[in-house]
Amino acid sequence: MLREVTAIRYVTPLREGGSLPGVVEADDLGTYVVKFRGAGQGPRALVAEVIAGELARSLGLPVPELARVELDPVVARAEPDEEVQELIKASAGGNLGMDFLPGALGYDPVAHPVESGLASRVIAFDAFVENVDRSWRNPNLLIWHGGLWLIDHGATLYFHHNWPRAESVVHRPYKWDDHVLKPYAGDLASEGPALAERITPDLLAEVIALVPEEWLEDGDRDAYLNHLSARAAQPEAWLP
Repeated sequence: MLREVTAIRYVTPLREGGSLPGVVEADDLGTYVVKFRGAGQGPRALVAEVIAGELARSLGLPVPELARVELDPVVARAEPDEEVQELIKASAGGNLGMDFLPGALGYDPVAHPVESGLASRVIAFDAFVENVDRSWRNPNLLIWHGGLWLIDHGATLYFHHNWPRAESVVHRPYKWDDHVLKPYAGDLASEGPALAERITPDLLAEVIALVPEEWLEDGDRDAYLNHLSARAAQPEAWLP
């Protein structure tokens, strides 16, 4: 299971995110960037965050720690913004928190060259989870203490927005023409297959098991496992 914390104070919204995430203090004295289940994208975005984020971590990629953040709507009383108030009230219960990285910089592909092996592994991972949000327009990468960190995976696994059609796109190729790390991925031919070999049904089952039950519908765990296992079995279909 994900580590569980309780929100005690809403600090500030992050308005650059489409789902209006916010910085929240929790009872473990930690600070988290929280994505709310009551946002327009709904709980499926939180499911994608957990499955993709924890899979990336299991594959050795740098992802801030994730946690389930219990939210009491009473937290909204101190927030003057009516939009944020409504969002918090609609998100009572479990939400998704990502460890806040204080002082982190947004990734700039010109100012922050990335080692070829790491860039290649990130692209291979993004290809597997079909991440449409790693372009130069919206890298969803941070630089923290001199290292690269992967964030915001809510737009991955987008097959789950249309389960009846999911089987027909299980081997869908990955479009990576505008991937922000493409100029640095000189080792993709070797790093891609090596990473793909590590994506096993057992690993996928472990990652999917971390998703809180309240964000899922009946049969979802098996559906995710079957789809992703089938995709992992044919890396030649999706690896760039």
